[in-house]
Amino acid sequence: MIEIIKAIILGIIEGVTEFLPISSTGHLYLANEFVKLTESTAFINMFMVVIQFGAIMAVIVLYFNKLNPWTPNKSQLERHQTWTLWGKVILAVMPSVMLGLPLNDWMDAHLTSWQVISATLIIYGILFILIENFNRHRSPRFSDLNQLPVKVAVLIGFCQILSLVPGTSRSGATILGAILVGTSRYVATEFSFFLAIPTMFGASLLKIAKYLLHGNTFTTLQSVVLLTGVLVSFAVAYLSIRFLLNYIKQNNFKVFGWYRIVLGIIVVAYFSTIH
Repeated sequence: MIEIIKAIILGIIEGVTEFLPISSTGHLYLANEFVKLTESTAFINMFMVVIQFGAIMAVIVLYFNKLNPWTPNKSQLERHQTWTLWGKVILAVMPSVMLGLPLNDWMDAHLTSWQVISATLIIYGILFILIENFNRHRSPRFSDLNQLPVKVAVLIGFCQILSLVPGTSRSGATILGAILVGTSRYVATEFSFFLAIPTMFGASLLKIAKYLLHGNTFTTLQSVVLLTGVLVSFAVAYLSIRFLLNYIKQNNFKVFGWYRIVLGIIVVAYFSTIH
């Protein structure tokens, strides 16, 4: 029962932080100090990635009609726009796939540390504040996702590569990149959501495959714990996405920048004390 409660807590943290630009990795890394599952390291590492699947499903459910080219009431133009959007997403995700697959194990082994996570939390927090100040009186060039050029989508995809470094935040890197190349906050956020679908789906499948290929199996308790984390992540991410979309209609991302800086300082203070 205790393990299921821990899975619920970690699922809540994942659901809240996955799409807000504040780094789910940073939060889960810190939470693992206090809510550590009493399972093997291999299972915990797999669990921390696969619970993202719930967050992916939240995006799919919320945007099902927009992402489904076979929705019955769509016009021919709308079907074309949906297929075009998927094309942009697939092209944009390729840079991180090409680098992420060969570097995944190396990143996990060498960059998953509190020093790296705290540094990226603080650096990107400062960048959010600086970029929002820079754009204060600038109008976005792209305020409609359907008008986002392919080359701009690919540039945003290259920014997603930065999220391979723990603590960066996948949504944070792509949103910052999108704003820098001229999108509105809303377009940047939505495109970040859509990039998450193939990225996180692929990462989840890869982690499960590696877990099983290394001779691991799922006990009944482990299956329940993993399913609990995924379901809780889905429910919380659904609410988190709706909150963020409403929030950015009237606000900028500076509050998330300040939050990242404070969290980074907390990580430094905590881990430097216990080590």
